[in-house]
Amino acid sequence: MEFEINEVKDIRKRLGLTQLELAKRANVSQSLIAKIEAGRIDPTYSKTIKIFQALRDMGKEKEITAGEIMQRKMISVQVNDDLKKVIETLKRHEISQMPVTEGTEVVGTISEATILESLLNGKSGSRAKDVMAEAPPSVSRQTPVSLVSNLLRYFSIVLVAEKGKPIGLITKSDLITKMYGKNPMQ
Repeated sequence: MEFEINEVKDIRKRLGLTQLELAKRANVSQSLIAKIEAGRIDPTYSKTIKIFQALRDMGKEKEITAGEIMQRKMISVQVNDDLKKVIETLKRHEISQMPVTEGTEVVGTISEATILESLLNGKSGSRAKDVMAEAPPSVSRQTPVSLVSNLLRYFSIVLVAEKGKPIGLITKSDLITKMYGKNPMQ
């Protein structure tokens, strides 16, 4: 993670640190941190490296893990379920995507988008397996949320697994809710 010197205050506050705590961790003075945050000083390269390293270290210590934000209740459909059942399941649970399973193994994902795309492209098939997308990636419960957020750029769901068995899942909505609260726009 790369930082800009003008981001020190925001990053420090996100980590819940005071200027004094950051200064002690970086082995610099609190007044230096205050001057940097106020934009009154351009610190030396060596001081900047110390501050950035302290911020990185604190970020790693306080980073949320996949296990902390995952949904434990996994709603899914089977590969041979018909689309009517799939759509009803999505509506009933007020979700936009879910895993598709074959037995206990996740073999794909299905979403409002994949169903709509299938219908618009005239693809025939009335079963989940006919319109599902590829299986989502799987991470352990200790995986840092920064890695999960990168995966969510490319996949609608990230599974959380333990010994190869899915124990939960994470969506973009889960990540937003955890990071910014239930009403992020307020």
